Amino acid sequence: MLVVAAQSLITYAQAIVLGVLQGVTELFPISSLGHTVIFPNLFGWHNIVAWQSQSESPWLAFVVMLHVGSAVGLLIYFWRTWIDIIVAFFATVRKRRVETSTERLAWLIIIATIPVGILGVLLEHTVRVALAKPFAASCFLVVNGVILLAAERVRRRSDVRALAEREGMKRDGGRRLDTLEYREAGVIGFFQSFALIAGLSRDGICMATGLVRGLDNEDSARFAFLLATPPILAAGLYKFSDLTGPLGAGLRGQAVVAAIAAAITAVFTVHFLMRYFKTNNLNPFGIYCILFGVAMVVYNA
Repeated sequence: MLVVAAQSLITYAQAIVLGVLQGVTELFPISSLGHTVIFPNLFGWHNIVAWQSQSESPWLAFVVMLHVGSAVGLLIYFWRTWIDIIVAFFATVRKRRVETSTERLAWLIIIATIPVGILGVLLEHTVRVALAKPFAASCFLVVNGVILLAAERVRRRSDVRALAEREGMKRDGGRRLDTLEYREAGVIGFFQSFALIAGLSRDGICMATGLVRGLDNEDSARFAFLLATPPILAAGLYKFSDLTGPLGAGLRGQAVVAAIAAAITAVFTVHFLMRYFKTNNLNPFGIYCILFGVAMVVYNA
C-alpha cells in the first residue's frame, strides 16, 4: 500500500520545488523542516500532507534526501575549509594537543555534534510523529522568530559585550570564534537539537546561541553552517536504508532530483548569506518568521 502511495504522492515538479525550498530555508534561519511541512498543505498537495506525521511512511526518507542535498551544497561552498579542518583534526590526534585556531575549530565542531547526534537518534521519530503537522510547525515558526529577535537584543547587552572583550575581540567588536570554550560548543550543539521540531531552525538556533555567547553575526553564521553539515550527512547515512528499502519504492528518482535541486540552491544561498552577515543581522528573518508563522496559524486553524 505504501509503495503504491509513494508512486502517486509526489511528482518530479513537486520534488524540484521542495528541493529549491530546502536549499533556501535550510540556510536562511527560518526552518527548512517547518517550511517543508507547511508548504505542501499551502499548495494543496494533500496527499503529501498525509505522509508527514505517519509513523511509517516514505516522507522521512525524502526529507533526509532534501537535507543531504543542502549539506552537499555546504560542502561544495566550504570545501577548502573542510579540508583544513580534517587535516587539523588528524594533526591533533598525532600531536595529542591543540595548537592552532583551525585545530580548535575541528574539536568545537566534534563536541557540538555529539549532543545533536544522540538526541536525534533518541527523539527524532517521536518528535516527527507528534509535531510534523502544519499547525504545529506554524506555531513553532513564530517561536523561532521570537528567538532570533531576542538573540539580537541580548547581543547588545553590556554583559555580552564584556564577555567578548574578555575572551578576545575582532575589529568589529565581536568575539573571535576560536575563543569559544568546548563546553559552550556542547551547549550550542544541545540547542541545535531543538531543530528536530518543525518550525525551529537549526542554523537559527546555532546563530542565536552564538550571538548570546558574544560572537558576531558573521562568525555565528559560519559556525552554524559548518556545524550543520556532519549531523545532516550522518542522518542521511542512517536513513539511507529507508530510501533503498520498500518505503522508497517509486520515490528514489524524485528524491535524487530534489537533493540535486537543494544542493545547487544551497551553494547560491550560503554565498549570499556569508556576504549578508558581514554587515547585517537576524532581525529581518525573525520578523518574517513571526508574520508568516501567524498567517499560517490562522490559515491552518
